[in-house]
Amino acid sequence: MGSSGASASATGLRAAALALALVPGAARAACQPDSVDLRTAAGSTIRFSVEIADTAAERSRGLMERESLPRSSGMLFLFEAPHAASFWMRNTLIPLDMIFAGPDGTVKTVHSNAIPGDLTPIKGGDGIQSVLEINGGLARALGIGPGTVLRHPGLAQDKAAWPCE
Repeated sequence: MGSSGASASATGLRAAALALALVPGAARAACQPDSVDLRTAAGSTIRFSVEIADTAAERSRGLMERESLPRSSGMLFLFEAPHAASFWMRNTLIPLDMIFAGPDGTVKTVHSNAIPGDLTPIKGGDGIQSVLEINGGLARALGIGPGTVLRHPGLAQDKAAWPCE
């Protein structure tokens, strides 16, 4: 794609990101098991509808074989304990951003635009207890990076940097 096409694509992605970035009332709404809230370092609040992967079978399957993912949706992987997380894109058909968070829900690393079908391990680092997968390019467009905080009832609320109310 030429530079003007890439620019138009980036502009469209930013517009889509803004449409879901400032969800009215997201900061005040109760935590829901089917959504995750994120608060960026800039103070923006973002909400994604999520499917939960909290069993070994669900985590192994992830978003494989999906041909699309709605812009405001994702998958939240919840683990029993912090560990050195590593993902791959086997049988995954769409580019994804992987947002790796520690036990308190604070984002430690973000891997942007993971390549569909790539078997190269994507390492999130040590001490990872949850991973949010969203459409490739959205994390950057929304300002999601290290220091962003996730809120979800599946996180240990006594450790959460942003607990459910």
